[in-house]
Amino acid sequence: MQIEETTIDHIRSRPRFKIFTDISREEYTVYLKSFLKERDQEFSGNINNEASLITVKTPENNYWKPNLALRTEIDAEENKTVIRGIFGPSAAVWTFFMFLNFIFGISWMLGITIWYVEKQIKSNDFPWAFSFSIIMLVCLALTFTAARFGKWKGKKQMQQLREFAEESIRKFENYQAEG
Repeated sequence: MQIEETTIDHIRSRPRFKIFTDISREEYTVYLKSFLKERDQEFSGNINNEASLITVKTPENNYWKPNLALRTEIDAEENKTVIRGIFGPSAAVWTFFMFLNFIFGISWMLGITIWYVEKQIKSNDFPWAFSFSIIMLVCLALTFTAARFGKWKGKKQMQQLREFAEESIRKFENYQAEG
């Protein structure tokens, strides 16, 4: 088993990892289902041949409650199964934060452009443009801070999910070696 993790994975909002293994996708899916049943006190999830979604069971349900999305593929070059893992919030939360970043970013660009053009043509038709662009920058900063706070709050659960993924592979490979 070989696990790839880079420095950029620690910086990303949605850290990723890759595990190369010799087991087939179908074997991994069957095994992952049984492994999840063994750990059903801690974890819940939905598993199929191509993609799986695992979450940590917790008493509180905050907005960043992380998920582990596992996707299995066949690497034709190395003739191995590649298990890709992505940590992050639910798709709805992720989409909402991306939407906010997009709206605030475009609004900031619009406000600063209007302000700049106004200054260039020595007009005073849009006195609100500079204030609006500053407000949009503050909104962007607040959105970024909220995302970072959520990531920090879910760090322990993300570590549990990482250990789940590694342990599931390690245990399966040990079982294969014994059998």
